[in-house]
Amino acid sequence: MIAEVLNSYDLHLEFLRTLVSDLSAEQMVSQPERVPNHPAWTVGHLAFSCQAIGGELGLKAWLPADWEEKFGTGSTPVADESAYPGKEALLKALADGKSRLSAALREMGDVGLAEPLPDVRYRDKFPTIGHAVIHILSGHTALHLGQLTVWRHAMQLPLVVEPLNQN
Repeated sequence: MIAEVLNSYDLHLEFLRTLVSDLSAEQMVSQPERVPNHPAWTVGHLAFSCQAIGGELGLKAWLPADWEEKFGTGSTPVADESAYPGKEALLKALADGKSRLSAALREMGDVGLAEPLPDVRYRDKFPTIGHAVIHILSGHTALHLGQLTVWRHAMQLPLVVEPLNQN
């Protein structure tokens, strides 16, 4: 199951890179009316989510300490370029998170996914590590990709076709 989940996550991140590939630094933090989650926050949030789920896999935190405040659940995106790392740094942090998660998941194996989720606050929704991993790498990521698609529409930018639909 790990290979399947990581394949899906790879496809999501490929689409994300396409969604932000043509954006300027100014656009990365633009907040059109009623679309507050700009690309800089979204990419940073997904990178921070890697660290959060990585903690459930036993990984030590690796991102700068201020990332939780900037990108964690409940953080508020701001339209200020200086408040965020640049696009390439954000994408690099996300790729690093994916690499760390991939290695940890392959090491733990499918049996490890069946272990109870260490964070008891979320066990009613995610009884096992596998439930949480699938949600974060698939559902949660897809939700934010949809938000980026809406953001691009609100910014009147060209439509980006999801890679699987490019044939």
